[in-house]
Amino acid sequence: MQRPLEGIRVLEMGQLIAGPFAGKMLAEFGADVIKIEPPGTGDPLRKWRLLHEGTSVWWVVQSRNKKSVSLDLRSTEGQEVARRLIAQSDVLIENFRPGTLENWGLGWDELRQINPGLVMLRVSGYGQSGPYRDRPGFGVVAEAMGGLRHLTGEPGRTPVRVGISLGDSLAALHGVIGILLALRHREQQGGLGQVVDVALYESVFNMMESLLPEYAVFGTVRQPAGSSLPGIAPTNAYKCRDGKYALIAGNGDSIFRRLMELIDRPDLGIDPALAQNDGRVKQVERIDAAIGAWTAQLSLDDVLAALNEAKIPAGRIYDVADIAADPHYRARDMILNAELPDGTSVQVPGIVPKLSETPGAIAHPAPALGEHTDEVLAELGIDADTRAAWRSRNVI
Repeated sequence: MQRPLEGIRVLEMGQLIAGPFAGKMLAEFGADVIKIEPPGTGDPLRKWRLLHEGTSVWWVVQSRNKKSVSLDLRSTEGQEVARRLIAQSDVLIENFRPGTLENWGLGWDELRQINPGLVMLRVSGYGQSGPYRDRPGFGVVAEAMGGLRHLTGEPGRTPVRVGISLGDSLAALHGVIGILLALRHREQQGGLGQVVDVALYESVFNMMESLLPEYAVFGTVRQPAGSSLPGIAPTNAYKCRDGKYALIAGNGDSIFRRLMELIDRPDLGIDPALAQNDGRVKQVERIDAAIGAWTAQLSLDDVLAALNEAKIPAGRIYDVADIAADPHYRARDMILNAELPDGTSVQVPGIVPKLSETPGAIAHPAPALGEHTDEVLAELGIDADTRAAWRSRNVI
């Protein structure tokens, strides 16, 4: 089955998370993604988190479907190879600090002369312009600057980070959206490419909902609220008899009335002051106390069974063991089997989004460092003797 991005060639120069995550998504839907890695060491992600036989198991997910070419972009020869690859590519992904590619003679002004149709995704901490452009930026810093870190955690305590590199992944998703928009524009406007400028902090800030207008209109600085969702009631985590927590989102008007009937508090359900969200927000402590009194009498399983029967959105707080055992994940192909280089079977996340006619796929596993160097360079007409000479000098 043909996938929607087949025929699109992507050159990925990014490392670690944001750029490579964008490349991963494009590759899952058929793009031919050639990943450039430094000779000898490769992408640092190969050594991040838990390692199996010396390579991160994260690598198996982040680089599936890609080809690996080892190439020293600091060398004259490496830069020339990059130009030749860019001339044949539809998309270039890079997440170096702004100015790095320009120092190598690979900036946008040069590359658009080589390939006017090129779409160039540039992911950085603060974007390609502005007073902070030259600062080093990581996702965790972007989460703080974008407003997310201030909202996480319990009131009055040190803000905590989300336990994943969320800022990087959000930037990657915005990057993929930008690439697809730019490819569509190229199709409509005579084949001209453009730069997609994605800043990590802006990708986080774009998720901040009504944070800014609330401040602009009311002077309200939203504060951490633990497990509740401020301004939307009731939405919280409630402790059950067995010490586990149920997440309950009873914030729709009709849902709230059903919830109050279920917990034997019809007086709250018919209270005109609580009929709509703005009224419930004013009395959220009273409502939370009533729900918490009900959950405290039952096990988590019994709470969720009753809520599901009443068609009230609710769920348990999953850890990865819960995810791996959940039948819905498997029914939706969100847990797939892959192999590590030594043949060891490993479970990996499935592919999102789900397309009915042209779904994504895992066509081949994550590559070894430089696995496709000879293949790709030979296609460029670089002969074996030249490749051997370059390899002896760590150009490839």
